[in-house]
Amino acid sequence: MKTGTSVTAAQWSTWVPVAAAVALLLGWGRSLPGYAVVLVAVCLVGAVLAAVHHAELIALRVGEPFGSLVLAVAVTIIEVGLIVTLMAGGGAEASTYARDTVFAAVMITCNGIAGLCLLVTALRKRVAVFHAEGSGGALATVCTLATMTMVLPTFTTSHPGPEFTAAQLTFAAIASLCLYGLFVTVQTVRHRDYFLPVARDGHESDPDEHAPPPTLRKTWWSLALLFVALVAVVGDAKLVSPAIETGVGAAGLPNSVVGVVIALMVLMPETLAAVRAARRDRMQTSLNLAYGSAIASIGLTIPAIALATIWLPGPLILGEDATHMVLLALTALVSALTVVPGRATLLQGGVHLVLFAAFVFLSFSP
Repeated sequence: MKTGTSVTAAQWSTWVPVAAAVALLLGWGRSLPGYAVVLVAVCLVGAVLAAVHHAELIALRVGEPFGSLVLAVAVTIIEVGLIVTLMAGGGAEASTYARDTVFAAVMITCNGIAGLCLLVTALRKRVAVFHAEGSGGALATVCTLATMTMVLPTFTTSHPGPEFTAAQLTFAAIASLCLYGLFVTVQTVRHRDYFLPVARDGHESDPDEHAPPPTLRKTWWSLALLFVALVAVVGDAKLVSPAIETGVGAAGLPNSVVGVVIALMVLMPETLAAVRAARRDRMQTSLNLAYGSAIASIGLTIPAIALATIWLPGPLILGEDATHMVLLALTALVSALTVVPGRATLLQGGVHLVLFAAFVFLSFSP
């Protein structure tokens, strides 16, 4: 019975990414009618599920925290391509796409994903446990990157408006890359044990820990299909974005809502993978995915966008407004209080979810 189930999973996880990629190729550069948008959206959801499946297979082979790193980096690299595509094809409003998408990613990961995973684990185990050393270091990196790239531009005086000068942008890009490289080194080499799931005495072990790892050939095949699935996720999100933009404009909502919706779609693989880890009482893996995705989203996106500004038209606005800076400061404070003890309950999960709800609400009603 298990063999049949495994074969079925292998079949759908192979053809769904391919189908989503075919939908992307057929729809790219065209104006899609309503029914085609629905079909692309269905393919998008299927590609997300397939991406999570293959990411978990790869994680089973390479172990933690490398498995979390693979998914976070893969999604972020392709997300950069999506932002550059939107900025290249957009008008004056495209100057804030990078800022809106990256800030939305930080709020989604640090409050939405982290809060949901804390809630899931606390409901099942009463208390969620994780390594304060690893999670605290990751959170410090997120806060530093976010402040340096999205808060400081609002207060610098060398250039009018919430923008960096070329020299300031270059410094921010290099510093972001250095911080990202330092974090990856600490996570995977220097202090890898700080990012491994916490074992609980007296509780049932995770069956995945004792599952046989996939063969090397199957791992490479999963890596290829993961890449195809993630390309399809981001590309299909780009295909449905005109319908989202039209709906946002018709409803009279701020243009930043487009970045929020696209970030929600792009981060679905991490969200599903993190929740599934939380259900198995692997809260550290969930936080690795949440904070790791936020770090990669800033540490890789800002340098790439900074490089792209050489040929992209228009300004690059990175500085946030007062409302978002307050939300960022509150997120940093609450997250620090959550991770420092190394233990969290339903209350902390609920607080983070309320912060995420406030971000979404204020995006629609600033």
